[in-house]
Amino acid sequence: MNLRPDEITSIIKQQIETYNIKTEINETGYITQVGDGIARIYGLDHCMYGELLEFSNGTMGIALNLEEDNVGCVLLGSESGIHEGDIVKRTHKQADVPVGEGLIGRVVNALGEPVDGKGSANATQTRPIEYEAPGVSGRKSVNVPLQTGIMSIDSMFPIGRGQRELIIGDRQTGKSSIALDTIINQKGKDVICVYVAIGQKSSSLAKLVSVLEQHGAMDYTIIVSATASEPAPLQYIAPYAGCAMAEYFMYNGRDTLIVYDDLSKHAVAYRAMSLLLRRPPGREAYPGDVFYLHSRLLERSARLSDELGGGSMTALPIIETLAGDVSAYIPTNVISITDGQIYLESELFFSGIRPAVNVGLSVSRVGGAAQTKAMKKVSGRLRLDLAQYRELEVFTQFSSELDKSTKEMLEQGVRIVQTLKQPLYNPIPMHHQVMIIFTVTNKYLTDIPVAKVKDFEEQLLNFIDSQYPQISETIETTKNFDDKTQEDLKTAIEEFKRQYNGTGD
Repeated sequence: MNLRPDEITSIIKQQIETYNIKTEINETGYITQVGDGIARIYGLDHCMYGELLEFSNGTMGIALNLEEDNVGCVLLGSESGIHEGDIVKRTHKQADVPVGEGLIGRVVNALGEPVDGKGSANATQTRPIEYEAPGVSGRKSVNVPLQTGIMSIDSMFPIGRGQRELIIGDRQTGKSSIALDTIINQKGKDVICVYVAIGQKSSSLAKLVSVLEQHGAMDYTIIVSATASEPAPLQYIAPYAGCAMAEYFMYNGRDTLIVYDDLSKHAVAYRAMSLLLRRPPGREAYPGDVFYLHSRLLERSARLSDELGGGSMTALPIIETLAGDVSAYIPTNVISITDGQIYLESELFFSGIRPAVNVGLSVSRVGGAAQTKAMKKVSGRLRLDLAQYRELEVFTQFSSELDKSTKEMLEQGVRIVQTLKQPLYNPIPMHHQVMIIFTVTNKYLTDIPVAKVKDFEEQLLNFIDSQYPQISETIETTKNFDDKTQEDLKTAIEEFKRQYNGTGD
């Protein structure tokens, strides 16, 4: 056998060049206790708060308690197949979710995995679920309206892009319906909507998806589902996951709307987790950081400055009260974080006034800044008239004889209430709202029977759109209500009234 040294040398050199020394250090610990969706792990000395941990069967968990001798971890999945003594690995990364255009029109769980049976989502990017909110210098003032299509809200409690408006009320008073109507009303307005369902029944969620599909709203909506049957940790991370998905669009210069339905159940899920982690309970057994739980979430909603792309995220958190008690722990917390609240009252709801908005307790702290000039001009008197009517209504229950001016105010109030009633999933465009409010506040309906008010308004709008299309066009394009448009509208209403009184039954 003839050995050639130069050949051997070249082979050795080649192998040295291609040799790759890759050392991998895995910090591992082992489970000392597992149960109720919580695992205690010994040996992870350098673990970070909120870090993802991987269990031997592939299940992931989040480290939430860093104690002297162990790490308390909540499981993001089933605990079957996880036992004491099993090895747990650090991943050195925070929890994140897939984001991007591929999620639009899909129903995903709190981890961003599709659950609608339509295959995988084409989401190539990820974002951490916890992200620092933009600072003061990174924000712009809220002055662009986000139309809900609900007359009582757009006229009296306007919502601006980047605002956080709380929807609060007892169960079954129409809270989710207001959020759904707002999502449906964003059709064609280039707003991406994210609906986060926390602790709801699967049947309610399926109904919600079908309603959005019927109205073509799923084309711009992402639904994040953490139903009541899912573990508390998934209900806990769901709103943060939804927020990360909306943030992706916001930081890309788009306008987004996110609905958290509802944060009461979110706080209950967090309380369950905290008590299982043996954190000290505070008021109503909630942990001490339950305020921070919601403040760090809602603070991420903003209207970004032009330097950051000028996108916005508008938040509509929902809170459920018990017997109308807005002074309970979680409601007062969230009221203090948000920029106003829409308070829905059971009494109004069951008396047939829907949406059941309580004018006295509802407020928008952004106010007229987020209203079009046209709406601002016509709606100024509306709230005052309605408040006076509510007050008079209480007093006149005890008196039989009323003077003429009081009777007129009551008649006017009844017609305003009738005007503000609105059926489900029937958002009204801004220019139509302006016309209707102008009609009622200028007392054109005083001689119309209360039962005919809705019919009169509907026919009036059809008449104006066909005979005086320039009125709608001017209000819609200029967002203003100048003197000429006002005169044209008066002429149109008077002309229609002559016809209606003559031919309407």
